Amino acid sequence: MIAFTRESIAACMVEAKALVEQHYHEIAHYPDIPLDPDWDTYLKAEHAGAVRAYFVRDDGTLRGYAIFFVRPNMHYKTSLQANQDILYIDRSLRGTTPLRFIKWCDAQLKAEGCQVVYHHVKVAHDFGPILKRMGYEAIDTIWGKRLDKE
Repeated sequence: MIAFTRESIAACMVEAKALVEQHYHEIAHYPDIPLDPDWDTYLKAEHAGAVRAYFVRDDGTLRGYAIFFVRPNMHYKTSLQANQDILYIDRSLRGTTPLRFIKWCDAQLKAEGCQVVYHHVKVAHDFGPILKRMGYEAIDTIWGKRLDKE
């Protein structure tokens, strides 16, 4: 049975590490930069009320997550906004589960008063068409450059 939950990062951190590693191996744009999450900063942000951690469980087993940073926007301080930091669902659940999970996350964020939610999408793993069908619109493009490889 698939369940969507809001849980603390602190409570799920140990359990999530294997899934985070799996996620990294699937999508890392720079696989030579080792995965090394700053768990302390996540925990501090969560303690400050600036993080929402949502999880996908299949019969109790952690199978996916979405982490959002939630705070008033620096340009529009009266607007509470959510920025997706990371979103992952195990391949075995990628039928309708991702769509249902994103909708559920949106409902949770909306219930807390978020006015806008942003998702970043990797070019090589583009789930933008799913977001577009859900009413999202493309707003920004992010560009990156390796400075240590010049």
